[in-house]
Amino acid sequence: MAKRIGILTGGGDCPGLNPAIKGVVYAAEKLGYECVGLAEGWKGLVDGKTIKLDKKITEYFTEQGGTYIGTSRTNPYKIEGAVKKCLKNFKKLKLTGLVAIGGEDTLGVATKLHKEYKLPVVGVPKTMDNDLSITDYTFGFDTAVTVAADAAFRLKDTGKSHRRIMVLEVMGRHAGWVALFTAITSGADFVCIPEKKIDVSKMMKKLKESYKRKKFALVVTSEAAELGSLGKTAGKKELDQFGHVILKDRGMGSQIASLIERETGIETRFAVIGHIQRGGSPTVFDRILSLRVGMQAAHLIHKKNFGKMAALVGNRIMGVPLHKATGKLKTVDKHWRDLMEILF
Repeated sequence: MAKRIGILTGGGDCPGLNPAIKGVVYAAEKLGYECVGLAEGWKGLVDGKTIKLDKKITEYFTEQGGTYIGTSRTNPYKIEGAVKKCLKNFKKLKLTGLVAIGGEDTLGVATKLHKEYKLPVVGVPKTMDNDLSITDYTFGFDTAVTVAADAAFRLKDTGKSHRRIMVLEVMGRHAGWVALFTAITSGADFVCIPEKKIDVSKMMKKLKESYKRKKFALVVTSEAAELGSLGKTAGKKELDQFGHVILKDRGMGSQIASLIERETGIETRFAVIGHIQRGGSPTVFDRILSLRVGMQAAHLIHKKNFGKMAALVGNRIMGVPLHKATGKLKTVDKHWRDLMEILF
């Protein structure tokens, strides 16, 4: 019987998941393993539900968005008896190793299962937020910024035409990388990120100056930016299984646009790109990166180098400790905040 690798994708979807799956499958088969997908993230291991994977099925995954094997935000540690089911099904499915593809939450579960039960698991970093440590970039980020920047360019066109200030809200739960890179790329006048509380007076001064000079302005904001009391969501906060506030009703773009119009008297409109950033075909950068980290994951399992994550360090893909990747989020640091002071 061939050795078998299980693959799961957990948490929010993003472009590059399917190419990463392909990378694992192609490298694994060359090393003498067969692969099987676990349906809908950790839920698939809890339920023992699998999806067939091979080179024929994954041949054209490089160009496809989403994830063929499904995803969910299931946390086995929050469901009674689920961890034991994961361990039982790992044996029942005769798995040699497990590749967990995800962000801080998905890989956090992988870290705990390896630490507590020595589960032979390796991680692949995926998040459009680019907030995982010990890897220079995560796949999904480049595509998300590319899509968001295109939206920003379009908003500038309508802002120019109607003499308005435009606000674009992008995703980014804890880190402002998407907002920052979108703002830089699109030549925005101001950017709002969760790492730095918005200086309202500074923002208004900059927007008034920009509008006076060119009769329009553009603001890019992260969905998790803070604007004093306006940054607080009214009512009871809904949490997911990992304890994160679900940001779907927060409306930072709307709040900031209303504040700008009230303070400046200039007509202001907002747009929320939302989940559009997470779908569609990945960029060339994300296709190559996701394939490479997927392939490295298969090699880590073959070498029994468990408890590691396939990371981009410089231009090399290497195994780094999972616990270091998930122990602390990579947020916008002083170097980039200093750059913000120059540009915005």
